[in-house]
Amino acid sequence: MLLTSLHPSRRALLKLAAASALLPRLATPALAQEDRPPFSFDALSEEMKAAAAQPWEPAAAPEGWWGELDYDGYRKIRFRDRRARWRDGDDDWRLMAFHMGWLFPEPVRLFDVTDGTAQELAFTTDDFDYGRDLREQVPLHGELPGVAGFKLNWPLNAPDRMDEVVSFVGASYFRALGAGNVYGASARGVALNTGTSVPEEFPRFSRFYVARSDETATIHAALEGPSVMGAYRFVLRPGPVTEMEVTARLYFRAAVEELGVAPLTSMFLFAGQNRQAFDDYRPNVHDSDGLRILRADGQTVWRPLNNPARLASSYFKLNSPRSFGLLQRERDFDSYQDPGARYDRRPSIEIVPQGDWGPGAVRLVEIPTDLEANDNIVAFWVPEQKVAPGDAREFAYTLRWGDLSPDPAGRLAVVHETRAGTGGVSGTEGIENARKFAVDFRGGRLGALGAEAKVEPVVTVSSGHVLTSTVEKLPVNGDWRVVLDVAAEPGAVVELTLHVAGYGERLTETWAYQWMNA
Repeated sequence: MLLTSLHPSRRALLKLAAASALLPRLATPALAQEDRPPFSFDALSEEMKAAAAQPWEPAAAPEGWWGELDYDGYRKIRFRDRRARWRDGDDDWRLMAFHMGWLFPEPVRLFDVTDGTAQELAFTTDDFDYGRDLREQVPLHGELPGVAGFKLNWPLNAPDRMDEVVSFVGASYFRALGAGNVYGASARGVALNTGTSVPEEFPRFSRFYVARSDETATIHAALEGPSVMGAYRFVLRPGPVTEMEVTARLYFRAAVEELGVAPLTSMFLFAGQNRQAFDDYRPNVHDSDGLRILRADGQTVWRPLNNPARLASSYFKLNSPRSFGLLQRERDFDSYQDPGARYDRRPSIEIVPQGDWGPGAVRLVEIPTDLEANDNIVAFWVPEQKVAPGDAREFAYTLRWGDLSPDPAGRLAVVHETRAGTGGVSGTEGIENARKFAVDFRGGRLGALGAEAKVEPVVTVSSGHVLTSTVEKLPVNGDWRVVLDVAAEPGAVVELTLHVAGYGERLTETWAYQWMNA
């Protein structure tokens, strides 16, 4: 099954939303400060822990006129800027909501948290512009039982302009932006049974409690699903690199086949390693081009993404990684030639675990797709310890959204480009069941060495073997290129790793790749 994105006008992801709605409740009238109920993260956590001890009883989605909205109708609905919440506050934050309907039938409730107390935010049809075609169907001043989600605006790129910084809509999905970015890859609260032998679950955020100060916004969320209940805290700090300090407290009422922590979702259609499969004028089409893992020992692994012929999965076994993420390294517009999509401005996303996450694996799932409208890449952390009914787990991490380009002063050269083609010598008939890989490394101490330097590629291969390998410094840009010809039996799944070494040390990060000899 293809994943979809959070943006209803571009990708159809949200058919995956789980049936985990609460019974709808209309928002209460505004209360005086002294009458508002207290709120705290610990109290929300205790509530969700108690709920996990009870049987799962999903409620039917509320009936209403919005249930008849199709894609064409839903995309015409816009939140009115002048109805943004917090416009009268002393800070620069603005909150706007997404309407229920189409793929979002279940109500999400929003609460404003001020001085440790919570007040539910009410929404009506007055808050939205429905366009000319829908106005006759929409009741005037009609109360809504909730919304589909929300977004926060803040002056991210200029002090006189309110830019969207983060949005939460659909299941437990959310996205954020660093300065200069446009939306691309996304994150979600949790992944349950992704690409396993049992159906995947999509718990959803059913309530949000939002507080703000001058430079930060704190978002608490209640997660609900058949197997898990949870309480989340997101502390959002916008900037050139927008950071979110995340604490996730999960309470399981049932075992799950595989728990995915800090899951990320993206799109990869084609690049140099699979360009031949697409008749497209653009050189590259992807929201992210690689999975980057920083191991506890300081070694960096770069796994270029792929759009495989069949479902692919890779596990990188680690003990408490320093970080992992889906990155968009290529930042040159000429590499994409798409002034509409602006793939050169899509954010990279990095997960930085807080505390010791123990043994486990970073898992990468790649789903075949023919369309850039489908999100087909998923990455997350899989703890080694299995989940049992009654378990409670807590994870803390920092999410970083932005450019995140490699440090030009770093000691290790980084993978700049991956290309692939038929194995064998160019200009002659290709070698059957062989594949050629050309990997360019840039920067670091390797980049400063002359072409005569004594360096060598260090290659490992499983389920295949190397026919030839060469390494040379390119005369034009100073990159070093390793070229491998690899052979394997038909149907084999080949795992490759490569780094360049010389003078008694490792000179590059580790390039990793999975080749399916379909």
